[in-house]
Amino acid sequence: MTVLDEHRRLAAQDGASEARLRAHLRHALATELPGRAEEDSSPDTGERRRELAQDVLRAASAAHSEAELEAGRVLLPAEVEARVAEAVLDEVFGLGGLQQLLDDPSVETINVNSFDRVFVQYADGSRAQVAPVAASNDELTDLIRTLAARASSEERRFDRGSPALNLQLPGGERLFAVLGLTAGGITACSIRRHGYLTTSLAQLRRRGTLDVGLERFLRALVRARKNVLITGGTGIGKTTLLRAMASEMDPLERIVTIEDAFELGLGIDPARHADVTALQAREVNVEGAGAVSQAELVRWGLRMSPDRVIVGEIRGPEVIPMCNAMSQGNDGSMATLHASSSKIAFTRLASYAAQGAERLPLEATALLVASSVHFVVHLAKAADRTTRVVSSIREVVDADGGTVVSNEIYRPGSDLRARPVAGALRAGTLDDLVDAGFDPDLLARPEGWWAS
Repeated sequence: MTVLDEHRRLAAQDGASEARLRAHLRHALATELPGRAEEDSSPDTGERRRELAQDVLRAASAAHSEAELEAGRVLLPAEVEARVAEAVLDEVFGLGGLQQLLDDPSVETINVNSFDRVFVQYADGSRAQVAPVAASNDELTDLIRTLAARASSEERRFDRGSPALNLQLPGGERLFAVLGLTAGGITACSIRRHGYLTTSLAQLRRRGTLDVGLERFLRALVRARKNVLITGGTGIGKTTLLRAMASEMDPLERIVTIEDAFELGLGIDPARHADVTALQAREVNVEGAGAVSQAELVRWGLRMSPDRVIVGEIRGPEVIPMCNAMSQGNDGSMATLHASSSKIAFTRLASYAAQGAERLPLEATALLVASSVHFVVHLAKAADRTTRVVSSIREVVDADGGTVVSNEIYRPGSDLRARPVAGALRAGTLDDLVDAGFDPDLLARPEGWWAS
């Protein structure tokens, strides 16, 4: 036998030993933990139940080691036993093989192409392939189903009849998974972390997303109750900017948020937002009924006496009720939209409006958008391809036939950071912003304030 063959034999032996230990520990938890919890006199909290589970696993590991010795097998190293026990705990109380990645604050995005092909993107923009998050495709599928069951009181199916799953994880991360739709019919998922559940425009300035002029301009937009659409590509920071702008609202303003899956979290800090009702769309149940769309939620939200309505992401016919909300007295409302530029946002809105039950013609859609959206704020990556920045801001002026007319009041410079365009902002709008505390001299510096 060659050295390589011996190495492979030992590796297979260790793998079989780990599998036996994992199975033993899982069985011990399933059979012993319920009784331990019932006998325990302490308050039944998640933390206490995890402590009881750790006690069960310690005893089960010791018993397993004795059985392995009696069978004449070599024991696993102590650190491997500890790792397997922690993994079993994570399966029951955490997020399984995903837990270690989510515990790393530098991980921003997790892409699971299959159970054993996992890639992450870090906050600094770098990428890497990491260890498998499950032992098999079935284990990955079961893990995602478990997460779906924990994530909400609402039914969240994940099977051949409902092969797509969109939900928020306990830590606020956004998970999207598909089953049987990829090459080979395997399960795949992506997880996006919102690292800044509470943030401010000042914090975004310090991180390089804004300069001081943009910080004060966006603050004035909120305080002047202008309706704002935030655009950009996937993962560019639209939701983070929306949260930062929302932090400029009066804490006692009545806010209704509409989302496909909860991620805004505006009500988690009552000092910032005390009066928030967060609504989430609902998919069909197993009988094929019970769906509630974002468009319907916007209509219902208007009956809940909001001062402002916020749509986490416009992605379909909810654009029409959202524009109606913005033009019917709910000034200061906001939404996000996937778009590659601030100008193309109007084309995206028109295409979504065409999907609505109203079937508005292009001219009516342009008029509706022009009467409701005041500003479009666009995010992009700077020339370094890493830093996320505000790149463009457009003021909506009017509609001309089927076209929305707008002025680009901040346009991207050579480094793709937004610079003010002298004289582009209408005088009446500037007066509104000045009344809200904006200094017009901040628009007089064509290179902006990025170097300040």
